[in-house]
Amino acid sequence: MRIHQRLAITASAAFLALSLGAAHAQDMMKLKIGTEGAYPPFNNLEADGSLVGFDIDIAKALCEEMKADCEFVTQDWDGIIPALQAGKFDAIIASMSITDERKEKVDFSEKYYNTPPAIAVPKDSDITEATDAALAGKALGAQSSTTHSNYAEEKLPSTDLKLYPTPDEYKLDIANGRIDAVIDDVIVLSEWLKTDDGACCKILSTLTPDPVINGEGAGIAVRKGETELADKFSAAIKAIRENGKYKEINDKYFDVDVYGG
Repeated sequence: MRIHQRLAITASAAFLALSLGAAHAQDMMKLKIGTEGAYPPFNNLEADGSLVGFDIDIAKALCEEMKADCEFVTQDWDGIIPALQAGKFDAIIASMSITDERKEKVDFSEKYYNTPPAIAVPKDSDITEATDAALAGKALGAQSSTTHSNYAEEKLPSTDLKLYPTPDEYKLDIANGRIDAVIDDVIVLSEWLKTDDGACCKILSTLTPDPVINGEGAGIAVRKGETELADKFSAAIKAIRENGKYKEINDKYFDVDVYGG
């Protein structure tokens, strides 16, 4: 075979490979994933700008399972649903509990974890029970627009509820004696207590979730009507539960299976 013929065949093969690769890239679903980046150990924005946490690793695993090209977008919690509705991103993976109230605004995948709320107090606190009577008149901190703040409003109405934009602010206030107790996910509080900043406090009690207030667990939110995308996420959650990827991520962060009942 002449040299120029071989070169032509080689060039054609290379062009075909590049074309197939480009076509495959174009075929990949492109998604923008919204997350808070201020809710460790589930999602947190590091000083170098990287996103870490259970939500982030689960999102990456789901995108890989779905063969989707995913990009993360950080968004303050209070505005995360309006930002989804406005098209800033295509899905929310940010420990968002599936509740009837939120279902009026967004559609959800199946849950990808489900852990109960808890209350933490200073180690020298005189509060002995996580009841409305025991917490009456006490300053209770919670992140605003969460199932935990909703729980406090409904189940602990005698407290002086103080709302914060992120958990960082209530953690600072309880550490400095400005509030008497905080309410949040038991995993969030437990992991915080393991740090130097959380050495001030202890878990008072894990609370029994209210199915209406606390919902069905954390799911992936998509815009209303985009049920096909929600179903793809649900199928991917099932797949990573079955192939062991979920357990690998779970065990990286936790000593218990956070998938829940």
